[in-house]
Amino acid sequence: MAASLVLVMVVAVTVRAMLFRSSLAEFISERVEVVSPLNSWKRVVEGLALLDLGVSPYSGNVFHETPLIIYLFHFLIDYAEFVFMAMDILTALALYIVAEDFNRIVFRKQRIAFEFKKYACDVISLVRTPKEMYHIPLKVALFYLLNPYTVLTCVAKSTCAINNAIISVFILATVKGSAFISAIFLALAAYQSLYPVALFAPAVLYLAQKHHLTVNLHNTTFLLYLVKYAVMFTGCLLVSLCLSFFLLSSWTFIPSTYGFILSVPDLTPNIGLFWYFFAEMFEHFRLFFVCVFQINVFFYTLPLAVKLRDHPMFFMFVQLAIIAIFKSYPTVGDVALYMAFLPMWNHLYRFLRNIFVVSCMLISSSVLFPILWHLWIYSGSANSNFYYAITLVFNVGQILLVSDYFYAFIRREYHLVVGLHLKSKDGKEAHIVLR
Repeated sequence: MAASLVLVMVVAVTVRAMLFRSSLAEFISERVEVVSPLNSWKRVVEGLALLDLGVSPYSGNVFHETPLIIYLFHFLIDYAEFVFMAMDILTALALYIVAEDFNRIVFRKQRIAFEFKKYACDVISLVRTPKEMYHIPLKVALFYLLNPYTVLTCVAKSTCAINNAIISVFILATVKGSAFISAIFLALAAYQSLYPVALFAPAVLYLAQKHHLTVNLHNTTFLLYLVKYAVMFTGCLLVSLCLSFFLLSSWTFIPSTYGFILSVPDLTPNIGLFWYFFAEMFEHFRLFFVCVFQINVFFYTLPLAVKLRDHPMFFMFVQLAIIAIFKSYPTVGDVALYMAFLPMWNHLYRFLRNIFVVSCMLISSSVLFPILWHLWIYSGSANSNFYYAITLVFNVGQILLVSDYFYAFIRREYHLVVGLHLKSKDGKEAHIVLR
């Protein structure tokens, strides 16, 4: 398995190195599907130029990354390509170890369930086997490293790759049960892009189960653990913000980063849902609808926490997908991160209903993005409606993908308890309707 992982890494690095040296690198770095005003490498370079001149990078309306990122590249600007390739390798390694550890937890839970007869007697075909799960960690690393979305993000030198690495290390620390390291990297992820705050709930649920705590708000031990994790997370976030202040001697980065994310002033087209809607929005309705759109990322956290409190890893996957769909400036790099988890749920394939349609929607929209952009911007034979239409197809495809996996997961859990072959009161085969 280790040799296969090394081979995948070598292939991934080779592909990236070839693209970095090709004429496509410049084209990729300007694609609105790959970079956004928040993570564009050209804006980072502009911010570095301002910093070298002794001018605050936040004095204009160009740079919107965090101060720690700009000071990181202040020293590593000559090695930027190696940094981004290293970030992808780090992410893949972390996800590989996460999948390995999660496999062990699944086996242990299945053994306990059979020992205490929690599963029905006719569900042996739904039980996951070591042979079936052996290659899942490698598939997870493969899905991330060789995903075209990831490759494009790396070649464009989008700082989304750094955010993905931070989130993957946070997930790894959570799976390993290290609350302090988990809180540090969750704070760093939230510091960089704000939306990972929504991962707080699945992290607490996973850590509580890891330490054999009963997840119940009436349980004092769990409440103390929740408060402890919240204090560590808040403290690490405050340390990051204060360090940024000491580097810049100013708080101007806050409105330029987090204010920019929340208020969505830049309506450059992207693969998200915000830009076209707010370009057409009457100004006096804008604040209300910005709040409505932004709350989508966090609105589903509580009901998902209640429904998936016993399955925090799947909760983590769904929450990552929700962030990628509903954030204000999404890119394909955000999509690549949650898609890397799909091999971990390969046992759900038999219950998926729309996988062929969803696959066609995602593939066709990915191909049509640059075509419709060219027709709109360069040829003048199309308009913004064409590009936004394919953006809607892409996001509807993602929503259908996540909801289909959610349905399949809930249905499998139901069958594990009540059995596969259900009978109605008159002895005939019953049909399940999930509402």
